Order: sequence, then structure tokens, then C-alpha cells
Amino acid sequence: MGSTGSTVTPKRTAAPTGRRAELLATAAEVFAEQGYSATTVRTIADRAGMLAGSLYYHFDSKESMADEILSGFLHDLWDGYERIETAGLAPRATFERLVAESFAQMERHRPAVVIYQKEARGLASLPRFGYLAESQRRFRELWTATLERGVADGSFRPGLDVPLAYRFVRDTVWVAAVWFRPDGRKSTAEVAGQYASMVLDGISAP
Repeated sequence: MGSTGSTVTPKRTAAPTGRRAELLATAAEVFAEQGYSATTVRTIADRAGMLAGSLYYHFDSKESMADEILSGFLHDLWDGYERIETAGLAPRATFERLVAESFAQMERHRPAVVIYQKEARGLASLPRFGYLAESQRRFRELWTATLERGVADGSFRPGLDVPLAYRFVRDTVWVAAVWFRPDGRKSTAEVAGQYASMVLDGISAP
């Protein structure tokens, strides 16, 4: 995650349900596996076990599907992030909560996270996806501000290169979408806790 933009992340009025939700889940998996450009409406329809023409009854294009997948993910992510941001927590607690919320959304929207990582730069050039750049800017500002507050109050070490630390944390957390599965031997909360601990406290013995 983690450019500038003028469009606020769209607010989803209601989560998709029924057949529409099933088709979006299928499309998300295909986009994540094959990439947005390589995926056709026919590919998605074949995976869903239907004719391509029938898919157009629900969506007018694959762009519409990608838009709904990504905007739904970002809506949920920012809903969680904003609750943490306004909670008034200390920097370390804020950091830990942000990591936990990131993994919670990864559990809920794993294919969308993979699509975001692979496709956000290219899709952001399309007018419909202007909110992707805005989300990246907000993401960078929130995490950077948390790190800066921690340096200022002594929670994080003095002299920390905040921009570098931000990039490290961003990539360390979100690349987990490649391998993370919520049905693994550790719960999502346990994985998030281990990640936060390793970033904040390292892996050396005290």
C-alpha cells in the first residue's frame, strides 16, 4: 500500500449480496491470479460457470468489477483505520492496532489486496480509479505520522529514518497477502501480533 490524488476513497452504500457477491469473489480470485489486463469477461464467466453474456446482466464491464472489488476493500480498510486514528491511542498502541487491522482486512479481502498491490499503479491512471492514488497518500500520511509521534515521545528510537521505516513496514505487512491464509495454524490476530512484535522489538533476545 502506500502519490497524490483529488478523489476521496468512495463510500460503499451496501456490500454486495447473493449472486452478485459470488461473481465479485470469483472475479477477484481471477484478477489476483492472472492479472487485470490478462483477464477477460469470458475468463471470469467460465470460472463462474456461466455464459459471458449472462455476466453482463450483473456488471457492464470487467472495469466495473475491479472498481467494486477495490473500492469495497478500501472502504472497509479506512473504516477500520479511521476508528484507530480517532481513538487517541499512544503511538505504539496505534501501530499495533494498525497492523492488526491490516491483517483483519487481509483476511476479509485477500484477493483484493493482491490486486491492489499488482494493479493499483496502472489502474490509478484511469479516471474511474482516481481514488487509489488518494488512498495511497492517506495511507502514507497516517503511518508516517504514527512513526513520527513515536519518535517524538520516545516510543521509537531517536534518529529513526521515518520514510524508510514506513516503506519497510508497508512492504513487510502487505506482502503477506501472497502467502497468508486465515485457516493456517495461527489465527489472524496471532500473525498480526507476531508481525508487530518483530517490527517493534526485533528478533534478538533481550
